[in-house]
Amino acid sequence: MATEKKPTTIKKYANRRLYDTGTSTYVTLEDLAAMVKRGEDFVVCDAKTGEDITRPVLTQIIFEQEGKEGQSLLPIAFLRQLIRFYGDSMQMLVPSYLEFSIDKLTKEQQKFRDQFASALGVGAGPLAEPTRAAFQSLEEQARKNMAVFRQALTMFNPFGVPTEGLTTGPTLDEHEAGGAHKEGDVAELKRQLDELNKRIDNLSKG
Repeated sequence: MATEKKPTTIKKYANRRLYDTGTSTYVTLEDLAAMVKRGEDFVVCDAKTGEDITRPVLTQIIFEQEGKEGQSLLPIAFLRQLIRFYGDSMQMLVPSYLEFSIDKLTKEQQKFRDQFASALGVGAGPLAEPTRAAFQSLEEQARKNMAVFRQALTMFNPFGVPTEGLTTGPTLDEHEAGGAHKEGDVAELKRQLDELNKRIDNLSKG
């Protein structure tokens, strides 16, 4: 049986130098960025402590890419909204939603590439029909992402209480609510889920 290839270990030393144990050479952040683009998996560890520091290193790569002229991917509004989510009750859901959305975009990227290539090939202005069609496809994909993600959110609803804009499950029989106290708990849960739904809407618009 074929065994799954293990990620390459990159060691980071105190002098900030990065050492690729797979090729036995020192590498730069640019080299790591190229590895990511080639689909090569790696983990970055502190050479002294062995701590996994892959996340901050990848974040540093993004920071450097964002600083290059014409390379920026992250809109200002998105960055501001992302900062607001730190420490917020929504924080635990944001990574899952972003990962879900980028995975969908990755799987559909060839279709979007073809549509944009067609739009640019027309030679018309930015409001040409092919360009509008390309952006409409992106918007439609975003709506589909949100619909599927909202369905996933119903797993966080232990009582199956329907909320506005979410796919609903079985409703709770009021006679099985166990009195006014449980009914109050259900109402509070519904209020929190409604608020959660609104915040997700704001995230998608941002």
